[in-house]
Amino acid sequence: MWKIVVAFVVFAALAMFVLMKSGGDIDMGGEKHGIDASHTEEAHTHEPAASVAPVASAASN
Repeated sequence: MWKIVVAFVVFAALAMFVLMKSGGDIDMGGEKHGIDASHTEEAHTHEPAASVAPVASAASN
């Protein structure tokens, strides 16, 4: 049992060391969808939904 506790403490210390070494500016907030998202509009190069609609209606027939 004590080995598990020691392993957890060592792992936690290693994780904290790595986080501090990388600058400490790590966002653990998950996926962003608001105006504060850091992606650009150029990343969205998919086709408009209007071109997908005829395919969907043809598939339903």
